Amino acid sequence: MDDHMMLLEREDVFQFSCTSQVPCFNDCCRDLNQFLTPYDLLRLKNRLKVSSGEFLKQYTTCRNGPETGLPVVSLNPQTAPELRCPFVTPDGCRVYEDRPSSCRTYPLARLARRCRETGQITEQFVLLQEPHCRGFKQPHTQSVGQYLADQGVETYNQFNDLLLEIISFKNRQLPGPLGIRDTYLFTLALYDQDNFKVQVQDNNLLQGLDLPAETISQALSDDIALLKLGHRWITHVLFKK
Repeated sequence: MDDHMMLLEREDVFQFSCTSQVPCFNDCCRDLNQFLTPYDLLRLKNRLKVSSGEFLKQYTTCRNGPETGLPVVSLNPQTAPELRCPFVTPDGCRVYEDRPSSCRTYPLARLARRCRETGQITEQFVLLQEPHCRGFKQPHTQSVGQYLADQGVETYNQFNDLLLEIISFKNRQLPGPLGIRDTYLFTLALYDQDNFKVQVQDNNLLQGLDLPAETISQALSDDIALLKLGHRWITHVLFKK
């Protein structure tokens, strides 16, 4: 493992704090290579009060991931040379309360694995001690579990684990990139949530998926339920689950 990386468990303690008083404040928001999960995008588009389609068009780029063959949505940085996050300001992040899961977790990275036999998720964490970061010099310590709770990352991880399940099915059943149609449906269900809602309401998109009417009704009135439904629907479409 790299000299600047350390494996940790939830009970392990590390020293770190990030505030506007740290000399490197905002430095981690440049040289952007920021992937967005479906729940990241949901929180951000609601924060900015734009539709999912508008957010995708204005702030993101979509391409096929080389490892999974699934569409990967990434945040477009501001122009060169610094390639800063479009939401960073001199005073910090303007979407801080709804920042993506990778921002919340930093300087940790979560490694999650799903057991094929039991479906159980096991996790481990990597502490990324990047040379530019002065947060490690701050006299504040906490356990990994405490830090994640303070950062409000657990709901993000619950949805990320739903995506992990899709990736697991994809690797086993559909190696290689998705076709044009399935790529569109995957992006529709998980990232273009407002359009997915319209398709469910107006075009009978859920035909073939046996669901109680109350489940659909709840999804049409609640973003979280709709995103869960999107995961369930695309799993059925791609893998007949």
